[in-house]
Amino acid sequence: MSSLRALSFRKGFTLLEVLVALVLVATSLGASLRAVGSLTQNSTALRAAMMATWSAENKLTQLRLGHEWPSIGNSSFSCSQGELQLICEEYVSGTPNPYFRRVEVSVFDVTKQRRRIVNLTQVVPNGQ
Repeated sequence: MSSLRALSFRKGFTLLEVLVALVLVATSLGASLRAVGSLTQNSTALRAAMMATWSAENKLTQLRLGHEWPSIGNSSFSCSQGELQLICEEYVSGTPNPYFRRVEVSVFDVTKQRRRIVNLTQVVPNGQ
């Protein structure tokens, strides 16, 4: 009976229990850090997509409101937004109706020119 009484007074955790708890905490912290890193990367990509869309929309709005008739062909120009360095490529083609032109604006990241961020297309009427 004295050995039973000795067991009932023992309190605390064993070293093995503490190590298992530390492994569980470390695993959950690692997963949390990975999730935060993923969210950061996603927000950067969303910000770049938003800025690229603004650049393309700016060019298409200039064509729509400026009453300039775009000439058929390709052109490339800088269309940076803030600290994000972007390059816009404009492709103008004819349509079956000679009073309209199809304008396609693609926006690329300067650091990764093969990565197209956004591509917008619009039909522009002859304003003259």
